[in-house]
Amino acid sequence: PGGNKYGVQGERKVPVLQTNNGPGLTGLMTIAAHLVRQARKDQLLGSTAEEKAVVQQWLEYRVTRVNGGSSKEDTRTILKDLNMHLEDKVYLAGNIFTLADILMYYGLHHIMVDLTVQEKEKYLNVSRWFNHIQHYPGVRQHLSDVVFIKNRLYTNAH
Repeated sequence: PGGNKYGVQGERKVPVLQTNNGPGLTGLMTIAAHLVRQARKDQLLGSTAEEKAVVQQWLEYRVTRVNGGSSKEDTRTILKDLNMHLEDKVYLAGNIFTLADILMYYGLHHIMVDLTVQEKEKYLNVSRWFNHIQHYPGVRQHLSDVVFIKNRLYTNAH
């Protein structure tokens, strides 16, 4: 909307949103939740109390682990955590598409782009979820399409 100014502050480049009416908002989760409410898309924050808590949990994970993680070991841990969590889920909060999926997608894009085919297969649940999210209408925006092969490289057949 007109009048909003986006920027970053500090060494760690914390996102800042300056609105026309009221104090500036700081932090990825705060700004994202504000914009979701402003757009009247509250379902993106979860419907039930449990869904809302799970969305908050993954937003927190995104800010503390994904933004903070920079080593190869951090990346492996993040992918392993997500792969286990997504084993029986379509989205991070279960069966509903939420803000957690969107922000996690943006946080992981630079990682997923650099994964080898074998690594994408190793984290199959993350790959399935990521591919689904990148094709969700309006999500990918300017980011490149990450390619996933459709058939398995290796089979158990001899």
